[in-house]
Amino acid sequence: MGCDGGTIPRRDELVRVKKKPEQRDKDADLAAKWQHCAITQEKLQSPIMACELGNLYNKESVLEFLLDKSKFEGAARFQHLRGLKDVKELKLTENPAFGGDEADKGDAYNDRQTGRYICPVVGIEMSGRYKFCMLWGCGCVVSDRAMKEVKSEICHKCGKTFQPSDTIVLNGTEEEVEQLRTTMEQRRLQAKLDRKAKKHKSEAAEGSADKKSKLTNGIVEKKSKLTNGKVEDKSSKAKSIQHDPSASKVYKSLFTTSDKAKSQQKAHWVTYNPQYN
Repeated sequence: MGCDGGTIPRRDELVRVKKKPEQRDKDADLAAKWQHCAITQEKLQSPIMACELGNLYNKESVLEFLLDKSKFEGAARFQHLRGLKDVKELKLTENPAFGGDEADKGDAYNDRQTGRYICPVVGIEMSGRYKFCMLWGCGCVVSDRAMKEVKSEICHKCGKTFQPSDTIVLNGTEEEVEQLRTTMEQRRLQAKLDRKAKKHKSEAAEGSADKKSKLTNGIVEKKSKLTNGKVEDKSSKAKSIQHDPSASKVYKSLFTTSDKAKSQQKAHWVTYNPQYN
């Protein structure tokens, strides 16, 4: 039966407590997003690319993915990548305090949470603890704190102008990713409409140029001129004088095209003398 010899059961042995769900390691989660490629999970290496949803990639991984998507397990998550025009190379600022990826020798403390890159305005590290944004027009990366403290429509790093819709949050939350997806679809739709408008404009310009050469039943219209108040067609000049009903027979006989001239006996080419013929 148990409980012999004065054994006293404890509460945790009698009451079943619901187990707490396992929690994700925040440091490991940040390292996976900010230090590894979103497609291959390999270590991020320069040049680093970013898409319109804020994911980070190695350029080599993006090229391999675009060439053959079938060999990647999570290819369904990156169907928005259609070509290199859908990614942008990031212009990052190196962190002078970053010690590198050297192995620990045991003689000094090596902080693994130190970011490789920093914000060029306020100097905070790009390690995942703070929100960072990328400007789609120029590719520069600055912190969200710098965007809020120094409000401007000019990039703080390169000086180029940008629109609020060009701001892309890197490794944002699910709500931010959905908002970026909506902005991405609107941007692509607008680009498609602009291409169609440009095509119609070029076709209209070509059509106006073709109208300059007028055609009537597939034949180009011939110009005519006035002679003594009468319209004379150029095609009438090609007709022989022998077919002119208004000319007399005597007048027609003066030309070599008359029947008399054709029936006249001609000298042999050896005995031909232009003085007598």
